[in-house]
Amino acid sequence: MGLRGHKAPAVDAVLHRSGDDGDTAETELQEKKKKKKQDLKVRPTISSVGRKIHQRHLLLLDEEGENLGTIHRADALRLMDERGLKLVPVNENAEPPVYRLMSGKQIHEEQMKLREKQKNKGTGAVQVKDLTLSSDIALHDLDTKLKQVTSWLEKKHHVRLTLKPRRDRSEKALDSLLEEMVGRITAPLGFINKPKLIREGKAASCVLRPPSAKELQGTRPATPTSFSTIKPNPEKHEAAEPPSEQGQDSQQH
Repeated sequence: MGLRGHKAPAVDAVLHRSGDDGDTAETELQEKKKKKKQDLKVRPTISSVGRKIHQRHLLLLDEEGENLGTIHRADALRLMDERGLKLVPVNENAEPPVYRLMSGKQIHEEQMKLREKQKNKGTGAVQVKDLTLSSDIALHDLDTKLKQVTSWLEKKHHVRLTLKPRRDRSEKALDSLLEEMVGRITAPLGFINKPKLIREGKAASCVLRPPSAKELQGTRPATPTSFSTIKPNPEKHEAAEPPSEQGQDSQQH
């Protein structure tokens, strides 16, 4: 009886340690499952799962994206081996989960697309707007189009302006004419490419961008440049003459 009473605590200690090990193993298993779910959510690229498919049935797509229907995982692995392809998860949270057979080249291409998408999402891809003008455009129409250009620049877009000649082409070079048109924009701006001739001199082009912080600091209120191809309005000069005549009369009296 004495020996039995002496061994009992040792047995209890073993059982106690065994219970602790079981709790620890269960906790580690839960942490691994939790980490795996988090990895699936933030996975930036795609990759082959090899032969590790936990779901018994899955919806399979072939390398061309054609739906092969819902099949057993064993059949999916057999097709993968027969075609020399890899099995890639498309949507593991769907019911049934969706997988696709892909070649190594297809996986690489998809990874590059995803990385580029993530890069553009982080930095903000710049959108380039295109606008074509004609050399004989009316001043009112030009100002309307330039307001649209200003709106695009305010939205942080780049703007590519292309100037094409009409039959009654002006004697002024197209690049100089385009520079005059851009000069009518009163909002601050910068250049990716300044006005230059393209297409063997048959057109002119430039690319505008929003101004940098340094350029904004040195910006002064701008006034539209005069369009040398537009004749001045004589009514404005007639309206300006009376005040000078009144000034002469006042001096005589």
